[in-house]
Amino acid sequence: MKELGGRLLFLDRNDINTDEIIPARYLNEDSKLALKPYLFEDLELPGFDRTTSLPGKRVVLSRANFGCGSSREHAPWALEANGIRVVVAESFARIFRRNMYNCGMLAAEVPARVVAELFDRFSGTDTELKVNLDSMLLRFEAKETGALEAPLSLGGFELAMLRSGGWLDFAATRY
Repeated sequence: MKELGGRLLFLDRNDINTDEIIPARYLNEDSKLALKPYLFEDLELPGFDRTTSLPGKRVVLSRANFGCGSSREHAPWALEANGIRVVVAESFARIFRRNMYNCGMLAAEVPARVVAELFDRFSGTDTELKVNLDSMLLRFEAKETGALEAPLSLGGFELAMLRSGGWLDFAATRY
């Protein structure tokens, strides 16, 4: 299983699409690592500068419909190449969400009111997420603002994908 959790990158917007996650001009790259320098290259968001906002972050917090747009695996690959293995949002585009689990990464859907509270309470702080798959809890914590826990709701197949590290490892042990 890949390590889940870490410091948060706050992307306070709905509908962040796959072209903003990894621009289409880089889809000819033949390895995940080759995508690393281009993550969020075309994302325009007030206060976001990928050169200063991205380093050290392992979790993305966003709003609704994260990963909409093209159905490419390159978007989760670019996140993974940068050490990001968790995205927390109100909702995800269906294919993006499936691609996350196929890569052994967590696409955690939490209610809009929880996402709003996370942005209100933790934006501008050095916030850490701890993921506990046994108790199905997400724990957000910052020195300045304390902690907030949110339930994690996963189906059995999604949990199996996370625990095995993704589709390839899951299939290798079963087929």
